[in-house]
Amino acid sequence: MTHTIHIVGGGLAGSEAAWQVAQAGHRAVLHEMRPVRGTEAHRGDGLAELVCSNSFRSDDANGNAVGLLHQEMRSLGSLIMGAADAHQVPAGGALAVDRDGFSAAVTEALAQHPNVTLVREEVAGLPPEAWGPCIVATGPLTAPALADGIRALTGAESLAFFDAIAPIVHRESIDMDVAWFQSRYDKPGPGGTGADYLNCPMDREQYDAFVAALVAGDKIGFKEWEGTPYFDGCLPIEVMAERGPETLRHGPMKPVGLTNPRAPDRKPCAIVQLRQDNALGTLYNMVGFQTKLTYSEQVRIFRTIPGLEKAEFARLGGLHRNTYLDSPRLLDATLRLKARPALRFAGQITGCEGYVESAAVGLMAGRFAVAEAAATSLVPLPQTTALGALIAHITGGHVSAEEGVGPRSFQPMNVNFGLFPPLDRMPRGEAGRRLRGPEKAALKKRALTDRARADLAAWMEGREALPAAAE
Repeated sequence: MTHTIHIVGGGLAGSEAAWQVAQAGHRAVLHEMRPVRGTEAHRGDGLAELVCSNSFRSDDANGNAVGLLHQEMRSLGSLIMGAADAHQVPAGGALAVDRDGFSAAVTEALAQHPNVTLVREEVAGLPPEAWGPCIVATGPLTAPALADGIRALTGAESLAFFDAIAPIVHRESIDMDVAWFQSRYDKPGPGGTGADYLNCPMDREQYDAFVAALVAGDKIGFKEWEGTPYFDGCLPIEVMAERGPETLRHGPMKPVGLTNPRAPDRKPCAIVQLRQDNALGTLYNMVGFQTKLTYSEQVRIFRTIPGLEKAEFARLGGLHRNTYLDSPRLLDATLRLKARPALRFAGQITGCEGYVESAAVGLMAGRFAVAEAAATSLVPLPQTTALGALIAHITGGHVSAEEGVGPRSFQPMNVNFGLFPPLDRMPRGEAGRRLRGPEKAALKKRALTDRARADLAAWMEGREALPAAAE
């Protein structure tokens, strides 16, 4: 039996979702508002237009999480990856594309597909209930009428309109000979133990040098159409530093209520706190460190913090315009809106970050919709795969997903190995030799990717019949 599934938004996620629906033999109606209504970022009316970089980042499937995601999407017949491969341009180990050729290929593939209907119109407000199953993939520049409809359905706090992004650090890269676990005044809080934060102490000399570096560091400006969304609840760390040398140590870096167990009689001048960011405990968020510093400056300056000298960042900070859902609270495990299950969401509006991640979530949204329409069960993807790890983080892997557990802190995230469950056993060298440094990191990544490939292959063999890979 053929079903009709509507998709709102013709970016990478919407295009991929429509392709998956159509390849499964169902009718996909793809609604794209351009050129009827433009956006501040888009320049043309092609589907899957790349508005920023032309890079899909690393294509290394053995040592990089996004490269692994590329491989998994290819295995599942991704239109986006097929078009990217066909229009690749030289970029070393990265996959970069000719942006015009790429968009034209995606547009042509969908326009010529017998199961796809492309409708050029704005969907004002929520999709009509009469449409039945619908995937909303409207991206970070969702039209105001649709955003208002989502808020009316889910509550005023359901959508964020600016990312106030603090850097996230891989837990294993933090020097635990310097940092220690403790909550301020040892308060456990909801779901806590009283030792829920990692603390990195600074003496006066270190603090003064840090503040000076923040003030002098290179920053990224806002685009004209973004406005300047500063308010006291999410000021960039460097803006706080500019307000006076003592501001930070009386704000997010205040040392009160904390005692360094290695020097209990010596009170730090300031303390940087990191809070667990995912349920696996592999990622830690630098509390209050949203920033407009350039990426290179963030790495340079933040590695001067004691305990973070060798920090590896899963994500760097930022502050920019971006409409996205509080997905762990609002979406179920198949990306359906709990308040109206006929609606699924895909792409950046779900709180993923990046071209490839957006398309990957669109791919799974399409397959979830197909399985539901056919009244079949799609076995959940293993979280050990890149696709599974990404979906799990969006739909429930974030530690503040449960009501009452801390403030809203869910923020957009690229795929990274910190989202994967830890290995049961760390790899060793010859004759059981313990590994250290780059050799350990390389073998660990290879073990994670090998596990992911094996688990995806097993999932593909055991899942319900779904569309085969695109020719």
